[in-house]
Amino acid sequence: MNDTVLTQSQDGVAILTLNRPQAMNAVNSEMRRAFIQALNRMNSDTAVRAIVITGSGDRAFCAGQDLEEAAMATWQDLVPWLQAQRDMYQAVRDLDKPCIAALNGVAAGAGFQVALCADMRVANPESRLGQPEVKAGLASIVGSYLMTLHIGMGHNAQLSLQGELIGNRRAYEIGLVNQLADDALAEALTMARRLALLAPTAVRLSKQRLRDMTQAGFDEACTAGIRAQLECYANGEPQLAMNAFLKTRQTKGTKT
Repeated sequence: MNDTVLTQSQDGVAILTLNRPQAMNAVNSEMRRAFIQALNRMNSDTAVRAIVITGSGDRAFCAGQDLEEAAMATWQDLVPWLQAQRDMYQAVRDLDKPCIAALNGVAAGAGFQVALCADMRVANPESRLGQPEVKAGLASIVGSYLMTLHIGMGHNAQLSLQGELIGNRRAYEIGLVNQLADDALAEALTMARRLALLAPTAVRLSKQRLRDMTQAGFDEACTAGIRAQLECYANGEPQLAMNAFLKTRQTKGTKT
């Protein structure tokens, strides 16, 4: 049984919970498949009128790609791996129902990008958001495109090039987050219940229009991302950065 993604539904609102708390809900191939399948089921379920995505525990919404999996990737399997990531983001974009990301901690890299694909984002005081790809030896391509849908070039360049995470209030001030709340999930559910009362056809068509307005740019960014990451991996920079991080984490774990 796959428990990397948990689902529940009540009163027209479905909750999808990323469930690898020991790894700060980092995305591996198993979670990615379960995530896409769960969203597809929710999208087909006429009883579901709104969706909330959140993470298990109080440390992270999603800390990004699982570095142990990413560090093992070779150029031969890099393209299908990146296409699988695209499918994960597209599954969120393809939803016909309103989708809110309840950020209950770190939302970084792939996790940040999943949140950016949602219609709205609610962040708690412990939330830290950003694009740390450059620190892992990867180019910031898809994430930098998704940020253009929410913020200007100056903030985008700072987040993409420095790779630093920012707090929830700063994220709200620059437009990455729609709402701040002490309890992000509770606030997201309140918003979702209101959205679930709206006419589903009007919501579906409005979301379809928003998707059509951005799909060409998203597709181009995903293609550019594959080209860029192939070059990064060919130069060996991601492997060095990720293995160094994993070695440091292993050393710290041995000492504790």
